[in-house]
Amino acid sequence: MTPQRRIAVTGVGVVCALGTGAAAVWESLRAGRSAIRPIELLDTSRIGFHSAAEASGYDPAAHFSPSQLDHLDRFAQLALVAAREAVRDSGIAWTPALRERTAIVTGSSVGGQTTEDVGFDDVYRRGRPRVHPLTIPRTMANAATSQISMEFGLTGPAFTISTACSSSNHAFAQALALLRSGAADAAIAGGSEAPFSFGLLKAWEAMRVVAPDTCRPFCRDRKGMILGEGGAMLLLEPLEAAQARGAKIYAELAGAGMSADAHHLTQPTIEGPARAMRIALSDAGLAPEEIGYINAHGTGTPGNDPAETRAIKEVFGAAAERVPISSTKSMHGHALGAAGAIEAVTTILAMREGYLPPTANFTQADPACDLDYIPNTARAANVGAALSNSFAFGGLNAVIAFRAWPR
Repeated sequence: MTPQRRIAVTGVGVVCALGTGAAAVWESLRAGRSAIRPIELLDTSRIGFHSAAEASGYDPAAHFSPSQLDHLDRFAQLALVAAREAVRDSGIAWTPALRERTAIVTGSSVGGQTTEDVGFDDVYRRGRPRVHPLTIPRTMANAATSQISMEFGLTGPAFTISTACSSSNHAFAQALALLRSGAADAAIAGGSEAPFSFGLLKAWEAMRVVAPDTCRPFCRDRKGMILGEGGAMLLLEPLEAAQARGAKIYAELAGAGMSADAHHLTQPTIEGPARAMRIALSDAGLAPEEIGYINAHGTGTPGNDPAETRAIKEVFGAAAERVPISSTKSMHGHALGAAGAIEAVTTILAMREGYLPPTANFTQADPACDLDYIPNTARAANVGAALSNSFAFGGLNAVIAFRAWPR
């Protein structure tokens, strides 16, 4: 049996509420600085919550011409900005042969929601007879993948995954499979989301899971999630190829685990997330005792946090009490389909820089959430391996495992 290829992360790119670019985002993470603040992108006077984690420092005009912006919903813009940084950061040189064998796998839960909302407003409220002619190509969830393909002239396998909050981690899992099998020789993988449209926020309001103030994962007084936006991408390639060209290697994408709860559309189980973590560990060839950090799904909702705590205990047993865990959604919000991508970059940078980002806004621990959640202050630590969890509505779970790489 031919050994499967090991996969290296050689480039990272990210834009979210914490900043534009990996350096700015890491500075905020290291400082434990929450970017949750009053919503500015739209009027929230008719919405029951007013805080979110917007990419307020992001300026579309700094990255795209007016004609380009006419073709790009905000979610695709964020994906492209992140992909550009990841490619630039990797130092990869595109040849015709490599372009043909580079995959693009992105995740997004809602796609071009801003464009769709504007179109509906034009038709239903303003009574206009037509919408923008590019409404469909701007709205489609695969727009980010298609735009990245055209940006770099990449003609290999390219597709988009939409599994709610697990979309990006499922994208990483599929990219990993393509690279391991030899179906691709490089991949751009990640996700993007821009959910701040009036109609979608009203839908989230109706679910009654959004906090009125801020996100406090694992705390006794948590009141729900906070929506965020952003895009994040990884440049992935076989380890041998990365070493041969002298690339900077951030980490090894060592494994992925996926499962379905088959239980409920919105209520999580213990078994499904636990199974995904076990599969990720097995796929990576890692023992639970080797994991030095878990980036938790950690939404701050009453149901998720205790369930995730119990799932971690199921997998790690007595070692669960010794594993540092944090939810960085307390700083960059819950970016839905992009959450796993932002958190993958967070996890990789934490391993590389030797600091574990905290769970911000932490007050008093919930007795049902009694693990080490790194409250409020980043912690110095040398981590050899880490997990990043994503557990979606619909009971669809995806966990990815990383191994550290010497600097």
